[in-house]
Amino acid sequence: MISPEFWSIPPRHLTSAELNKKFALLQERLTNISNRFSDVRFATSLAAEDMALTDAICKSGAKIQLFTLATGRLHQETIDMIKATENKYQIAIERVYPQESDVQAFVDQYGMNGFYDGEEPKKACCGARKIKPLNAALLGADAWISGQRREQSTTRTELNLEEHDDARGIAKFNPLFDWSEADIWAYIQKENVPIHPLHLKGYPSIGCEPCTRQVKKGEDIRAGRWWWLQSDSKECGLHVNQ
Repeated sequence: MISPEFWSIPPRHLTSAELNKKFALLQERLTNISNRFSDVRFATSLAAEDMALTDAICKSGAKIQLFTLATGRLHQETIDMIKATENKYQIAIERVYPQESDVQAFVDQYGMNGFYDGEEPKKACCGARKIKPLNAALLGADAWISGQRREQSTTRTELNLEEHDDARGIAKFNPLFDWSEADIWAYIQKENVPIHPLHLKGYPSIGCEPCTRQVKKGEDIRAGRWWWLQSDSKECGLHVNQ
């Protein structure tokens, strides 16, 4: 039986001059955001886009606080990446945990892995482990940043640099909205940004361990997220205004 060929990091195609121009614009965006708002926070998943943003934030000197959603179901590699990133950039990344009562309520209703049963329990799990903690992490902030890109999925094709997060009543920015996947990896390779180990094993998109798997070559880059659901929307709800 022939083993499937999985996604791999795309080759770099930008020249150094083109990449330097993109990097300068990214730093300008981050600095402008930091200057416009008094309390800006960045939610990092430690995946490629967010590592590129972390590198740019640290090099720009922008006053942006970093946090990550410690869902309780992350890969060990992701947990290890948090510490490795802190050591690399000499920064502190806040771990934001779900409330035990919220997780227990989900387990009582659906079971520990009940998210496999359909869209509703999947949303409930993400709500307890990701959305409520994100809301708590953004309390008091007047802007936040994500690593979303237009190219990532059909639900993000209209993404802009700046939008208003109606659900939380604050500004939201997507500094990489117009970057391609190849752009991200060219930046990471040129700037020697730490790479999440799962990217080297066929995972282009990384979330919680039970809800993420490798992607075969030629598949959509988010095909490995919630793969058991028949839906074009591969979202957990973090980036949906409600």
